[in-house]
Amino acid sequence: MNIKQRTLKAPVSVSGVGLHTGASVTLTFKPAPENHGYKFQRIDLPGNPIIDADVDNVVDTSRGTTLEQNGGRISTIEHVLAALVGSEVDNVLIEVDGPEAPIMDGSSIQFIESFEKVGFEDQKADREYFHINQNIHYAEADRKVEMIAMPADDYRLTVMVDYNSPVLGTQHANISHISEFRSEISSCRTFVFLHELELLLKHGLIKGGDLNNAIVIVDREVHPEELTHLAKLFNRQEIAVAKEGILNNISLRHQNEPARHKLLDVIGDLALAGMPLKAHIMAARPGHAANVAFARKIKAMIKKERRGKTIPLYNTNAKPVYDVNEIMARLPHRPPFLLVDKIMEISQNHVVGVKNVTMNEPFFVGHFPGSPVMPGVLQVEALAQNGGILVLNTVPDPENYLTYFMKIENVRFKEKVLPGDTLILRCDLTAPIRRGICQMKGVVIVGDKVVTEAEMMAQIVRKPNV
Repeated sequence: MNIKQRTLKAPVSVSGVGLHTGASVTLTFKPAPENHGYKFQRIDLPGNPIIDADVDNVVDTSRGTTLEQNGGRISTIEHVLAALVGSEVDNVLIEVDGPEAPIMDGSSIQFIESFEKVGFEDQKADREYFHINQNIHYAEADRKVEMIAMPADDYRLTVMVDYNSPVLGTQHANISHISEFRSEISSCRTFVFLHELELLLKHGLIKGGDLNNAIVIVDREVHPEELTHLAKLFNRQEIAVAKEGILNNISLRHQNEPARHKLLDVIGDLALAGMPLKAHIMAARPGHAANVAFARKIKAMIKKERRGKTIPLYNTNAKPVYDVNEIMARLPHRPPFLLVDKIMEISQNHVVGVKNVTMNEPFFVGHFPGSPVMPGVLQVEALAQNGGILVLNTVPDPENYLTYFMKIENVRFKEKVLPGDTLILRCDLTAPIRRGICQMKGVVIVGDKVVTEAEMMAQIVRKPNV
């Protein structure tokens, strides 16, 4: 049985302060359409830039994970993402009015409780998992970090921490299914060693720390006057060292709470790979930098597998869905500017077309005539015409409509296209068509290689006087 994607039933807001900036900030989680994923939006900045929760947008991992895109930046996002993954929410827009997510109590539980207040809503599209089918390794010898993703039928995680500390010692934490996150992991708070706390204070960081949102591990002998100084800094009457070797500002929720929190961080950071996982993740001494590097390896594997899936086999003997005459009945383009010869596949969400490139193409006369190469802009135009067929296939009388492309971005030209090449043009919708607006991803394939790719947005417009 296929599991459906899901989002929130209604918007919900959470307010607090940023751990490092000390700034008051509000997150508003809003329902989002299928295949939207996780996106942050800085509503306090001009243009309200959107920041995709994508590992390619990570710009800092020094004290948490920070994303930047479109002129907007958001930091300390790992606890938010862990709460979404742990709640099995696929699509949400997260509006934020500051540069840092609120630290709350240092865990993910308060985010999850806010989701549960409004509830969850199943969507029509199936959830697509990335199944790890071979081991993926990552290691940092100097930090003794080791991470591995292994094939599994569920999302399982095992984490070990060992800081060579007599107080913390070696700890392990694990879950056998993501459904255990809520009860076993989500309430586990971040932790910091006392010597790190002093350094952070010295550099003006943790302005939002009040000792309610972190476990402070005392890793050296502390004099009474130091404790008095810390109490004054954090507006406490008194601070002491508890028998567990932590400051007595809070009590541990689990004996191995630090290891459980590291597992929480791993889940949040690996969400940046872009898909829910079916894998067993084992991590020894993980941190944000290692988590993000590991997420990059997983995303590279996802892209490689997707590329293999999207390269269609071209059967020269197969009867096309639309031949060139049927294409001209739908598109207004005509030779020499008709750049699709036939349509081989079409569904509600994708289309596959073919363009045969010959030396007789008129553009070869003036475009590098001594070394003929098909212009990249014409490859994108071929994709646009191919996508136009897909879009027009959604209206009952396509001959009465036109498609105008509104935006083309993230275009990449990877290989030259030469006379004699056969272009396989594939376009896939990346979001449902709404109010005549469609978004799609297109690839141009020659042989078994993707030579060009682009993301496109188009609008369906009824012809004048029709």
